[in-house]
Amino acid sequence: MLFKTEYKNKLVKIFVPIMLSNLIAQVQMLIDRIFLGRMDILFMSAVGNATAPMWTTMSFVYSLSMGASIIISQSVGEKDIEKSKDFAASLIKFHNVIPVLLFLFWTFCSPLVFKLMGVSENVMGLCVTYTRIYAPVYLIIGLGASYSVVFQTSNYTKPLVAYGIIRSVLNIILDYLLIFGNFGFPRMEIAGAALGTTIAEYVGALYLVYVTIAKKNKFFTSPGLKRIISSKVAPYLKSIKLGLPTACEDLLWNLGNLCIIRILNTIDERAAGIYSMVFTVEILFVVVIGAIGSGTMTLTGEATGAKDMKLYRSVVKTSVRWAFLVAAFALIFVSIFPRLTLSLFTTDKEVIEMSVIYIILVAANLFGKSGNIIIGNGIRGYGDTKWMFFTQALGTVGVVALACLCVFVFKLGMLGVFIAVLCDEAIRAVINFIRFLRIKF
Repeated sequence: MLFKTEYKNKLVKIFVPIMLSNLIAQVQMLIDRIFLGRMDILFMSAVGNATAPMWTTMSFVYSLSMGASIIISQSVGEKDIEKSKDFAASLIKFHNVIPVLLFLFWTFCSPLVFKLMGVSENVMGLCVTYTRIYAPVYLIIGLGASYSVVFQTSNYTKPLVAYGIIRSVLNIILDYLLIFGNFGFPRMEIAGAALGTTIAEYVGALYLVYVTIAKKNKFFTSPGLKRIISSKVAPYLKSIKLGLPTACEDLLWNLGNLCIIRILNTIDERAAGIYSMVFTVEILFVVVIGAIGSGTMTLTGEATGAKDMKLYRSVVKTSVRWAFLVAAFALIFVSIFPRLTLSLFTTDKEVIEMSVIYIILVAANLFGKSGNIIIGNGIRGYGDTKWMFFTQALGTVGVVALACLCVFVFKLGMLGVFIAVLCDEAIRAVINFIRFLRIKF
């Protein structure tokens, strides 16, 4: 009964491959961190400190492409496929400048970033090593973001599953060889983790290039090479204008997260590692919810283009129900098996015991996060990207201020940080839901 309606089948068709691809990638990252965390909790702190700011800038590039995704989805709803191809062509051609600049920044300026984050001397060298080896991945994320839009708006995301398997299996194998120095390979530890991930990302990118060429008839919003070469910058600038609030919203969320890590670094040099550990578990469930959100944005964009309010609301409500089911499963699982889950990352019994309450709180946080991801994508699909930027701006200021209050005034330590995060997601979810109810065509 759940999947009888056409839009539900379409939603499943879009989000399931994205979900599987992202889950596979997160399992790979999970194993990566298990390898490092079980060697030394400081390696986990280094990865947490290094990947947080790098992902902030990577995420900015991907979020910036959301404007094109919204316009293309609405064009599909309007039955104007030529317009969708023009915007896709312009995105593919021009969405590479910022990633190249970011590659140069992270290659040469990463020590400054980590100093500002308050990274300890014991962890600083590890962070810089990881960052410089991983930086070449920036050179391919512009094309990756562009073709993710094409796959999603063409409602054909199946190749992402094979992409995730290829990239993740290769990464795990390389991690096993390079982190520990197995089978005659040099023992590179954290440098091996970074190198393995970089090589795997490039191999995965080559596979996506092959799929795009070999199955071009499946991607009805994909432009040909000739259209890409001759494309003008105007459609790109229009899509960037629409996507910029989303990119800034994402940037603000990540900056808030960096501020929280900065606060954690004042508590204990292990604190960022514990935070990274418990949120790695949360991310496994967030990628499922985020995949549902991606499908939500595509279908609400099409519904907006077709001026179908009934379909628009049905898509969002269905997606919220599914996301809440994921959140409920996560909370139940983590509440029953907290120590077993944490023991995957560390053998330190003291760290495991003090982290039990944090991992349960993070699982509870998924309900508020689900509301923000799903409803937020519905609001974006409608074409309003400024609202989500506004609520995130308030949220970033609020969560950092509350975290400072809980840690430095009330002396709650790490618990205060997690309380602040829960309050932020819950309050914004309520505000965004009220905005969703007021949307009309």
